[in-house]
Amino acid sequence: MLRWLGTLVLPMAACQDEQQPTRYQSLFQQLDRNRDGVVDIGELQQGLRSLGVPLGQDAEEKIFNAGDVNKDGMLDFEEFMKYLKDHEKQMKLAFKSLDKNNDGNIDASEIVQSLQTLGVTISEKQAELILQSIDADGTMTVDWNEWRDYFLFNPANDIEEIIRFWKHSTGIDIGDSLAIPDEFTEDEKLSGQWWRQLLAGGVAGAVSRTSTAPLDRLKIMMQVHGSKSDKMNLVGGFRQMVKEGGIRSLWRGNGTNVIKIAPETAVKFWAYEQYKKLLTEEGHKVGTLERFLSGSLAGATAQTFIYPMEVFKTRLAVAKTGQYSGIFDCAKKILKHEGMGALYKGYIPNLLGIIPYAGIDLAVYELLKSYWLEHFAEDTVNPGVVVLLGCGALSSTCGQLASYPLALVRTRMQAQAMVDGAPQLNMVGLFRRIISKEGARGLYRGITPNFMKVLPAVGISYVVYEKMKQTLGVAKK
Repeated sequence: MLRWLGTLVLPMAACQDEQQPTRYQSLFQQLDRNRDGVVDIGELQQGLRSLGVPLGQDAEEKIFNAGDVNKDGMLDFEEFMKYLKDHEKQMKLAFKSLDKNNDGNIDASEIVQSLQTLGVTISEKQAELILQSIDADGTMTVDWNEWRDYFLFNPANDIEEIIRFWKHSTGIDIGDSLAIPDEFTEDEKLSGQWWRQLLAGGVAGAVSRTSTAPLDRLKIMMQVHGSKSDKMNLVGGFRQMVKEGGIRSLWRGNGTNVIKIAPETAVKFWAYEQYKKLLTEEGHKVGTLERFLSGSLAGATAQTFIYPMEVFKTRLAVAKTGQYSGIFDCAKKILKHEGMGALYKGYIPNLLGIIPYAGIDLAVYELLKSYWLEHFAEDTVNPGVVVLLGCGALSSTCGQLASYPLALVRTRMQAQAMVDGAPQLNMVGLFRRIISKEGARGLYRGITPNFMKVLPAVGISYVVYEKMKQTLGVAKK
């Protein structure tokens, strides 16, 4: 990866302190493209990219801001050399903390052991893939020269930041729930990057949900009316909705779906941070179990907060043309005729479905990605976009299979007041009625359009998310 650094600028043998100024000067000249004795941010970005240096997110800006001591918008050679010398000292400490047996080399077992102490579990095969990305001489161990050269222009300052770099750059997940936003560093929080990343995710979710809204409405209609109508199948359902309300009716209820994204994401992110603090002892690292529990509890908290909007979405999706003029009219009529309790109908099965969905989704995602890394990865720990999207789609499908009966019961509880002649049953009563009247297959009514929307939803969400990150300055264009 950084063999250019060893051959062009930093020879492996030339690592003595007295040779550092010469090495730094050679590198500075490589970056000073217009030969004016200073390097601006544009030259730094262009120079490092042309040299093929693998960097973390916004690395050039972080390097430049840390090195530009006098804040004149330029890096002169003295500032450049001071930054690199200080950074090498920090990388030396990180190297020593990984070199458990003090033999001057880091091997795969030491990476596994070191990450385990930080609450991160990876296999030795994954550790070997990490080593391969750093190893310049093919020995499957990393010495100080290789370590220094690889991380010379990575602004990570300690082991935790290096692990974060491995996570974001290599595709190795370290235990965050897929439904929960990534943790953000203090720098990311202070710079405002956290809200830009969440905004990018929110826009991606809105576009994805809008694109697949017709399938979502069809799923709800099949869940509620499927047992009472022979026409409520995949094709017949679309025909019936278009006949009743026109093409626009296919998106009925999607406005609520989009509006709830912002508050749901905000509450989920805030709750995730709070639960991590509560579940982790002071001074200890956040482990995989703590992350999963925090993610599940954060999801439950967010759902509690926005659940009335879930009820509005279902009622609007099931309603006939003209029954409600919009979200506020729907809310007003529910409160007037059914009371506050109606806003939380189906809440218990919804809550019960969160943990199996999140748990299976995360477990299957990890299993599939680890299988790929163990059996198909040759010289990289980055599975690539196609593999990750495939893992995400399959894991989401498995999670839905496990939690779908609860989701169906939730939807029927939300909508049963609108169905003529339908008894007002609780969760257990509905389960019994569905199994007695429709059999076990009735618990999965409407799952076909639900599955059909998984892959396009994941793909659209990913593409829009990446484009929004570029637009908002979170990622490079």
